[in-house]
Amino acid sequence: MNLIIKRDGRVVNFDETKIYNAIKKAQLANNLVDTKFTESITKEVVALLDAKFKNSLVNVEEVQDLIEEVLIKRGQAELAKSYILYRHERTKVREAKMKLMKIIKDITFKDSKDSDLKRENANIDGNTAMGTMLKYGSETSKQFYLSHVINPRFSEAHTSGDIHIHDLDFYSLTTTCCQIDLLKLFKGGFSTGNGYLREPQDIRSYASLACIAIQANQNDQHGGQSIPNFDYAMAEGVRKTYKKLLINNLVKLLGVFYDINKSDIKNIIDDLEKTGFAARLNNQSFNTVLKSTLLEKYEDAVINRVFDRIITTTTQETEDATYQAMEALIHNLNTMHSRAGAQVPFSTLNYGTDTSEEGRLVIRKLLEATRKGLGNGETPIFPIQIFKVKEGINYYPEDKNYDLFKLAIITSAERLFPNFAFLDAPFNKQYYKEGDYRTEVVYMGCRTRVIGNVDKHNEVVTGRGNLSFTSINLPRLALRTNNIELFFAELNKMMELVKDQLLERFKIQCGKKVYNFPFLMGEGVWLDSDKLERFDTVEQVLRHGTLSIGFIGLAEALKVLTGFHHGENEKAQQLGLEIISFMRKKCDEYTETYNLNFTLLATPAEGLAGRFVKMDRERYGVIEGVTDNDFYTNSFHVPVYYPIAIIKKIQIEAPYHTLTNAGHISYVEVDGDVAKNPQAFETIIRMMHDYGIGYGSVNHPIDRDPVCGYNGIIDNKCPKCGREEDKIPFERIRRITGYLVGGLERFNNAKRQEVEKRVKHTLKYEN
Repeated sequence: MNLIIKRDGRVVNFDETKIYNAIKKAQLANNLVDTKFTESITKEVVALLDAKFKNSLVNVEEVQDLIEEVLIKRGQAELAKSYILYRHERTKVREAKMKLMKIIKDITFKDSKDSDLKRENANIDGNTAMGTMLKYGSETSKQFYLSHVINPRFSEAHTSGDIHIHDLDFYSLTTTCCQIDLLKLFKGGFSTGNGYLREPQDIRSYASLACIAIQANQNDQHGGQSIPNFDYAMAEGVRKTYKKLLINNLVKLLGVFYDINKSDIKNIIDDLEKTGFAARLNNQSFNTVLKSTLLEKYEDAVINRVFDRIITTTTQETEDATYQAMEALIHNLNTMHSRAGAQVPFSTLNYGTDTSEEGRLVIRKLLEATRKGLGNGETPIFPIQIFKVKEGINYYPEDKNYDLFKLAIITSAERLFPNFAFLDAPFNKQYYKEGDYRTEVVYMGCRTRVIGNVDKHNEVVTGRGNLSFTSINLPRLALRTNNIELFFAELNKMMELVKDQLLERFKIQCGKKVYNFPFLMGEGVWLDSDKLERFDTVEQVLRHGTLSIGFIGLAEALKVLTGFHHGENEKAQQLGLEIISFMRKKCDEYTETYNLNFTLLATPAEGLAGRFVKMDRERYGVIEGVTDNDFYTNSFHVPVYYPIAIIKKIQIEAPYHTLTNAGHISYVEVDGDVAKNPQAFETIIRMMHDYGIGYGSVNHPIDRDPVCGYNGIIDNKCPKCGREEDKIPFERIRRITGYLVGGLERFNNAKRQEVEKRVKHTLKYEN
């Protein structure tokens, strides 16, 4: 026998030394070294091969089977076992390499519209050199962790599709996300590692450093960066801007008539502020006392003639500066990059509850800049914006910020953002303390929520985030058992497995040191990290974060177990609540047992929903209402293909918000141009508030003609200029799992309709 067939089909010369080396490695694994025995086994195997395959070719697998047979026949059971394990490990490595090569080929040669890998994140362009390089590293990292780091029990569950370990490529490197307190960070200035940045002194600097803070922290974590107190933080910049402009304007105008300089005016204003009169927007009491003070020092006629004009001019200039700062912030967050210049940071801004004149100005100008869009009127993809709705602040017509709530409605109807967080939902309201923005529950990205804490003294949103999360494939458990009682038994096992996996990952994360997170920990962004030294491990402060268990496809699981999903049948709804209540109870038990913040997440991740259903379709076949779509339904949502009244959808989904304390969102999908009907939009948001939704938004199509600049809904012809989609395609923005996705213009019309069918359906409003 001279030839052998390799696994890839190649026919090569037979080499008996490979048999010798394999047996020798198995011996070494058992602390044995017997050259004569190894030679003897090798000769026996070769002789059997010559006899058995004298007139035919042999393949590698047949050779390996024969080695095992000979070892067992010789009474070498332990050696045979070691050889089998060696063979298994070689197979794992080989398969991993083959899979990785396929992935690299897909990344390298497929266009983004054909490659799920390249479209995995809305903020990465997978066709660029840096974007492609990021994916190389990401996929290689995933294979390494699955093969060499993660417990095989967890690795197998992930690979088989029972669970999904999110952000697997960062498994041992960092944590997920954080809610950054800009007021704390900016006080006294901060460092990004390449130099120290002084405390900002005007609104433009505040907005600029907000972007830098988000970008810097994005390089320390793999998830999103949220500002929970954006309006409160930026208001400080507005106050400084107003005071600076007021001093300059007073010097400019009064200097024409008097020998006066900047320090003279600054001293006057500083003295007034020491007595409690603050130089702030629309502060009539300050204006009165300032005017009176100036009248005492300078000629009455001049002061009376120019003072009101100075105040008006300063106010207008402050408003202009604030608008320009907000406009620049939006442009920056859509263009500035982190991670090798290939990824725009996942940024989220929460606002709406600061009732100061400066805070209100920030909110108003941010919304105005969002409505205007980017340079050519495009809808901004980032930042995700969230308007915090609160009774007594902005919910009722008599509330101070009600006008801003109305403006947020109009803006969202035109640009899809802001979304809406409801501070009056019972599970959010329980933490709320009037006047303390740290207790105003906010959301990160498409749904993450962090507030409850085993450290009861630190139940705040600032300086905290999610550590890691893993999701369970609920339809798989239903298909495997097809029995409610057995389903709960399997779900219990899966919860235990995911809990153990999260603890394994947490242990790895805790071994990291402060210097591994130079901005997040080194600059005191994470809660209590300012108490640590550079070489300290971070275990004691990571306990403020959350370990989350997520789930996909409740609707499809119910369809298997009852024949209906929860939008179709009340009994299915009750079972759905029972399932999610069971999961939440287990998370609460883990929190009590381990003194860690285990929480339940209504998982987003459309890519995951597609991964799960593809694997289950191959295993169980095409099942109507279960595996016959391209995606499982996200978390607890009513399926997008099911027509349902808006109020009914909200009523069905609201109870799940109470249970999913790690995060949730409910969408209402509408076909029409809601920008033309803001009253209907507001009615939907009020329904969400009144029925106990924690976080919600309204989805609707946004199209733009880049030729004439029309923004609205475009079918096949622009309503403004009448041109049809030809060489210059229309721009189309759609929301998928909480993030806006652009570029549907690259698809042909049939492909676009397929995508829109999946992400949009018609809902009817019933009073």
